[in-house]
Formats: sequence, structure tokens, C-alpha cells
Amino acid sequence: MKAKVYVTLKPGVLDPQGKAIQHSVELLGFGDISDVRQGKYFEIALNDAVVEAEAQAAVTRMAAEVLSNPIIEDYRVEFEA
Repeated sequence: MKAKVYVTLKPGVLDPQGKAIQHSVELLGFGDISDVRQGKYFEIALNDAVVEAEAQAAVTRMAAEVLSNPIIEDYRVEFEA
């Protein structure tokens, strides 16, 4: 089983890296971009013996407590068999 965790800045949180990326792609000729927000992506491989419900609970806790900063970031967890 594989878990995918997407971590993004909450709306309204300043994203200077996203602004720098937006500026760079505009200089490359991509002019129709109104905003760029950057984030983090994690793939977590789980042992085959782990129970799905336990895996979901563990990865969700990991995302909330370790992989994201709950003050400024949101996260989304997806699972793949």
C-alpha cells in the first residue's frame, strides 16, 4: 500500500516561493498565469501486512504532526493499493 500526502499553504498565507516561480514562468513567456502556490508531496510505502484502517490513521497522524505545520499548512492524504 502507498500513501500520498499533499501539503499546501493555507489560503491567505504569503507564498514568496510561489510568487518567484510565477515571475520566472512569466519571463519564459507563460503570461496567462494568475497565481502559483507551491507545496510539498510525500509518497509513503507501507508494509503489506499493515491493516488499512491502521495505516490510514497512522499516515493521517504523521501528516498532521510531522509533515505539515498546522498553523500555516493544510494537508490531504490519499491511499493507493
